[in-house]
Amino acid sequence: MAKKRSKPSKKKAKEQGAKQKKEQMMIAVAALLFVVIAFLVFGSNPSGGNDANTATVNSLPAEINTEMGYQKFQDGAFLLDVRTQPEWEEYHVDGATMIVLDELESRVSEVPFDQEVIIICNSGNRSQVARDILLQAGHTSVTSIAGGIQGWMQAGHDVVSGP
Repeated sequence: MAKKRSKPSKKKAKEQGAKQKKEQMMIAVAALLFVVIAFLVFGSNPSGGNDANTATVNSLPAEINTEMGYQKFQDGAFLLDVRTQPEWEEYHVDGATMIVLDELESRVSEVPFDQEVIIICNSGNRSQVARDILLQAGHTSVTSIAGGIQGWMQAGHDVVSGP
């Protein structure tokens, strides 16, 4: 005699449906993750080309620590201070050049293209904005000092006062 097959229970069918939904959700999450990673790697320009809205590739890390900034400055890098005039007069690195962040886009030609540029501000935030402005303008060796002049002084490096 042939054995009778019983219908799957409602409970099993429900579990199977939940399992399928979970698998579909995992596939959707993986696809979304792939898209996000691709966007981060290739940017918003799908051609990968360098057009007017794409920043220049930087040969330096986006940010360096105070010691590395100090060493690069000693080795001849151009040190750009993007703080305000009153901040500059309170204290600044002797030999640095001050261009206030708000003026940088209109004064970008004053920053040399033929040497490394390290940017300093008070704590490291404005210098990141300045770095991006210079990269957008075509500079290829630009970095920001993490911790700004506060970190510079905490590390014991000299500063001077006055205009």
